[in-house]
Amino acid sequence: MAKVVVIGAGICGVSTALWLQKLGSEVILIDKGRPGLGASFGNAGLLAQWAVVPVTTPSLWRDAPKYLLTPNSPLFMKWGYFPKLLPWLTQYLSQANDAATQRTVTHLTPLLSDAVDQHRSMVQGSKVARWIRDSKLSYAYKSQSHFDADAYSWSLKEQAGFGPTLITGDAVQEEEPILGPATRCLAVIEGQGHITNPGQYIAELAALFKENGGRFIQSEVQDIQIINGKLRCIETADENIACDTAVITAGIWSKDLMKKLGLSVPLETERGYHVLYQNPSQMPRNPMMMVSGKFGVNPMEMGLRCAGTVELGDHHAGPSPAPIRFLKQQVAAVFPDLKFTGTEEWMGFRPSTPDSLPLIGEIGSTGLYTGFGHQHVGLTAGAKTGRLIAQLIHKQPPNIDMTPYHPARYGAGQG
Repeated sequence: MAKVVVIGAGICGVSTALWLQKLGSEVILIDKGRPGLGASFGNAGLLAQWAVVPVTTPSLWRDAPKYLLTPNSPLFMKWGYFPKLLPWLTQYLSQANDAATQRTVTHLTPLLSDAVDQHRSMVQGSKVARWIRDSKLSYAYKSQSHFDADAYSWSLKEQAGFGPTLITGDAVQEEEPILGPATRCLAVIEGQGHITNPGQYIAELAALFKENGGRFIQSEVQDIQIINGKLRCIETADENIACDTAVITAGIWSKDLMKKLGLSVPLETERGYHVLYQNPSQMPRNPMMMVSGKFGVNPMEMGLRCAGTVELGDHHAGPSPAPIRFLKQQVAAVFPDLKFTGTEEWMGFRPSTPDSLPLIGEIGSTGLYTGFGHQHVGLTAGAKTGRLIAQLIHKQPPNIDMTPYHPARYGAGQG
């Protein structure tokens, strides 16, 4: 039985470990924290099959300066980090054109469009399946004219198979009574899904992995030994693990691990925030995306989670107060009758590449594989990413073209 080490126990890591087990591998899963404590814990919980349109649409040239110069906007910047961010940001902005956007949509669609089925398939027959729910997803707009202004993005979603049904006027509040009068248009996409407790979902996936004979090591990876072009050992703070196959699925922390290999991957942090409203007086019937504030709304087991915003900055720095303040202001505006007993706030790191596509593939012929860089869609694409990596390791060609995700496009696949 082949032994594989998976570094990082978020959704991509535990999914990879589970799919590898299904294909017969002996798997060791390593993380410096408990499973699911990173971005996998605090995301919006949406299985966003529809999220095929990147942030880098042509309108970003118009919108980004406006957002950055407006205090009450969903985009924030850690200005002290800006000089270090500039090379990545230059590459990122170079994608904000129609040709690049169309290309990204083409390559994101096969990773996302069957996400609910991929998650269900991964946990079939286990108790973990209870966290996965079928749902609709509503984009909430101030008016139909605001929806019409999003025609470019909606045309791309429709090409990917996600055309909406429009609900306008008083029918909006009939569909979602939690919404106040500021929302007069919903664009509803059928056949979606969400997770009702992402952190617990990941924890139980890791427990399932261990029940299936997997070993979890809570320790920090200190080095990765590659000798004569082949992986030989993973060094942790507590032990050295001899292996010839490993996978890096450590989210933004993958950037630091790649540096240990002498590889500079253009991976930066879109820092995201959430506010969890405890014991809410109202809950939405289905998840929503609040377009004006750029945040997702998900009814969860532990309350109402509102998650979003983008803060560009360092993944070693702590949270900022402004994004949380912004989220709370936005929630009060769209849910004016919402009452609650308290809130919990959180900040996490979305690992983002300039082209908005993850790195999935083998570094040269070393036996070391990558599975990170999913920006806003890590939870959504995590189950399929794990399946694809397991197939690559077991020499089972996936049924999609893997070239667009290969780490070689950033010089990280040359060995």
